[in-house]
Amino acid sequence: MDGGLRVNRSLTIPEAELEWRFSASGGPGGQHANTANTKVEVLYDIEQSGVLGPRQRARLLAQFGAVARAVASDRRSQLQNRELAAARLAAKLADTLRKTKVRRPTKPTKASKTARLQAKRRRSQIKQGRRVERGSDVE
Repeated sequence: MDGGLRVNRSLTIPEAELEWRFSASGGPGGQHANTANTKVEVLYDIEQSGVLGPRQRARLLAQFGAVARAVASDRRSQLQNRELAAARLAAKLADTLRKTKVRRPTKPTKASKTARLQAKRRRSQIKQGRRVERGSDVE
């Protein structure tokens, strides 16, 4: 992460804009976890960031508020948790910045309507063929 945190092709957050916090982790590691600050929390101040465009900033503020954060305490090593927290933050930001395609409703084609009606007629004929005539047996 020498050049900063790469979120997507158009956005790389400089290391100076990330705030790191470390604390004792209750995760794996036995006594080591009780003495070493292996839990990592990374914070990204969206409002104060200088690398975001207005649309990106608005989108991130709507999703996360003023600050986006990610936490990792899965590993014994602070360095591994640091990398994991950075990857989680990048994934969160990238997912929020990804533009979703707007679904435009479409009308069924004439061929699909015809095919549906023909299938209904065939099914109806099959079911009519199963019917037993009532009253014709008894005379």
